[in-house]
Amino acid sequence: MASMTRLDRFDYGGKTVLLRVDINSPIDIDTKRIVNENRIRKSLPTIRHLLEGGARLALIAHQGDTLDYQNLIPLEEHAEKLTGYLGRPVTYIDDVAGPAAREAVKALRPGEAVLLGNLRYLSEEISTFETAVKLAPEEMLDTYLVRGLAPLIDYYVNDAFAAAHRNAPSMVAFQELKPTAAGILLDDEVAALDRVMHAPEHPCVFVLGGAKISDAFGMMEPVLASGTADRILACGITGEIMLLAGGYSLGRKQEQFLKDRALDVFVQQAEQYLREYPGRISMPVDLAYAESGQRREIAVKNLPAEHLFLDIGERTIASYEAELRGAKTIFVNGPPGVYEQAEFAAGTRAIWRAIAASPGYSVIGGGDTVTAAASFVDTADIDYVCTAGGAMVRYLSGIRLPLIEAMEKAHARDG
Repeated sequence: MASMTRLDRFDYGGKTVLLRVDINSPIDIDTKRIVNENRIRKSLPTIRHLLEGGARLALIAHQGDTLDYQNLIPLEEHAEKLTGYLGRPVTYIDDVAGPAAREAVKALRPGEAVLLGNLRYLSEEISTFETAVKLAPEEMLDTYLVRGLAPLIDYYVNDAFAAAHRNAPSMVAFQELKPTAAGILLDDEVAALDRVMHAPEHPCVFVLGGAKISDAFGMMEPVLASGTADRILACGITGEIMLLAGGYSLGRKQEQFLKDRALDVFVQQAEQYLREYPGRISMPVDLAYAESGQRREIAVKNLPAEHLFLDIGERTIASYEAELRGAKTIFVNGPPGVYEQAEFAAGTRAIWRAIAASPGYSVIGGGDTVTAAASFVDTADIDYVCTAGGAMVRYLSGIRLPLIEAMEKAHARDG
């Protein structure tokens, strides 16, 4: 479990605080406007705490990346959204750490906030720099961002768990120099995931679906081997891979779909899990497909069939609902089917309603997972909705995250 200095450890009155948030938001590809404000809303408690404590607050954040260039836009609208939610101005300056940004930070008064420009405008903050250069945190002290901003600040606060897997200067370098605290959201995210990982009430059920099955296979073995998960309900593409590993032939059309996307490489891994953890991975017993514009279902015992499978079937839904009703802890990553199409939303709708109605402690995460949940239930009925995707998966897989290591190092130093 992570050891990080809590936000209330320091007195921020009259001090300059650099706050790293993750307000990276989905953007409409045509209008370039924000279409989901969840991460912005989640950042508010820490911002309020610091401003009400009299901090001179400089916020840094990213939007988009080289890997999703269509979302790489200025943060002006983010500042407008923050201003509206906070009821006090958050000014914006389209400069990250240059002369204009530094002057804006120096001009702050207690209780004032400025959002600096998109971090991803700096080469040292983009994914390709991270993977190509591979700097250690102590080597990042000469980067443009740290040289520009570190001399101006008294404290560094990180509230960006969704970017915790990023080894970037904005995430791990300021801890080397300044008293450091975890923001409220970061603290909450880690506590919720630690509860699932280290102290789940049993039975603990993981629902693993969706199309990005590398996430599912990354966490499956650690949670089974540690005893965290009593049962995994496999659905979506994950369920289909498990069926192949279990000796079922899906049919030429579906198997070619998996092969074309290099997803069949997970079959050998799935075979190993079925051998090593017998009875703990549930697979679909029926699947849904489209025929003449209508939803049809087929029992897996009647496979192969020449269809693309887009949802779990009614018998699988009933079986998974029963598992969820009896669960004391539930974690979900990925929807069971192509819920965007009305005729194939049945599995996703039923699973989410079962989770929302369950008395067990429930945690969900990942962008598509949260979007799917919000389509069918009030997410207030989910105990914790994690803002992270990749960072969450890595954390639950037992992988040490750069941010957590940096925060623990600062905590050990600051006491």
